[in-house]
Amino acid sequence: MQRLSGLDASFLYLETPTQPMHVCGVLELDTATIPGGYSFEKLRAKLIERVEGISSFTEKLADSRLNLDHPVWVDDDDFDIDRHLHHVGLPAPGGKAEISDMCGHIASLPLDRARPLWEMWVIETGDTNRLVVMTKMHHASVDGVTGANLMSALCGLEPDAQAPEPAPGVGGANSLEIAITGAIKWASRPLKFAKLLPSTIGVIPAWLERSKRGEAMTAPFSAPRTSFNSTITSRRNVGYAQLDLEDVRAVKNHFGVKVNDVVMAICAGALRKYLDDRGELPDSSLVAMVPVSVHEKSDRPGRNQVSGMFSRLETNVDDPVERLNAISEANTVAKEHTAVLGATLLQDWSQFAAPAMFGTAMRVYSRIRLADRHPVIHNLVVSNVPGPQVPLYFLGAQVVGMYPLGPIFHGAALTVTVMSLDGKLNVGLISCPDLMPDLSTLTDDFGVALQELKARI
Repeated sequence: MQRLSGLDASFLYLETPTQPMHVCGVLELDTATIPGGYSFEKLRAKLIERVEGISSFTEKLADSRLNLDHPVWVDDDDFDIDRHLHHVGLPAPGGKAEISDMCGHIASLPLDRARPLWEMWVIETGDTNRLVVMTKMHHASVDGVTGANLMSALCGLEPDAQAPEPAPGVGGANSLEIAITGAIKWASRPLKFAKLLPSTIGVIPAWLERSKRGEAMTAPFSAPRTSFNSTITSRRNVGYAQLDLEDVRAVKNHFGVKVNDVVMAICAGALRKYLDDRGELPDSSLVAMVPVSVHEKSDRPGRNQVSGMFSRLETNVDDPVERLNAISEANTVAKEHTAVLGATLLQDWSQFAAPAMFGTAMRVYSRIRLADRHPVIHNLVVSNVPGPQVPLYFLGAQVVGMYPLGPIFHGAALTVTVMSLDGKLNVGLISCPDLMPDLSTLTDDFGVALQELKARI
């Protein structure tokens, strides 16, 4: 067995019927590259070969009523691919609108916690050479980087790439073993707390000193309220767009900023236009929560190796170039301010998350619609996941587009996730149609925002 870290388990505790905590990916595929042609049966057989070599796909949750610590991963001895692989067809004309509707429906369905926490949906569009595959994995098992790595493991650099060798699993465990090892870990918490508290207190003076000098990132609960900053329902809608990565790099190089600055400026430009067209543009800037990978800096166990920062999108700035420069400055300050806390502070404190208390609090928070009453923590999540800059083949089919989709939260019903892949910038958007019924309009505005910046080169 393998014990979940506190941060991994927190995504289980955050989950409610209206706030599922899985991450998704939409793959557009060209099946013309599949040796011998496409059939669902052939794709299924190839997937079985790949899954056998990736233990994360055959592990499930296990727990005990007497367990005082977080749940564990164990091997699923009854693993059946047909419980995870689904096959559907689109209604005519099978275009982008129909794909988005189908993906939104799939994203709204919770995962079964009695089985390995993933699903794959093969969506046939009616076009002989065009296939869409949507994947879902629980956030407890992956973050942006580990999710991208798992997708890469399902892919190859050639259409006929060999499947990986079978990987060892995490083993099994009975309820007594889970309870005993959990009690041991729970008993060590006071000592861990005693070690963590002084180091946490030690960073506070440096944190406050930056604030006094005006070098602090945007504070949570300072974001303006918009129509998508409210309590979400269980429904989801999805949008996706593809931009030219060379255009993004040209803007980056011309203005001397980073790729992530350009990505956030594109997002800001699209949101500014979207809100302005509806007469909803706030006077103050929208605030994004930006996940930050700490995979290369953290030595803590767990599949989620992430921190985060709050950054202004400068949507109150009219000129796109001024907005880009302001975003770049704000991101620099936010990164430096966040670095004061260290790469592992969030992971360390999340170890103390209490399952029963955390889960109950989230259900009450949702039921009484508390997100509508307190100040907005942040307006949306913006995540940038780097991908390989070479052609990839998913079970033999060339990947034309790979659009990641993160979860949304009560009070922040929009998540924008970006992945670069083979010269393209793939943008995935997910929201709640009860708060953002016209998500496709915002999706179209991403291309407009990039061209605004490119025109100023």
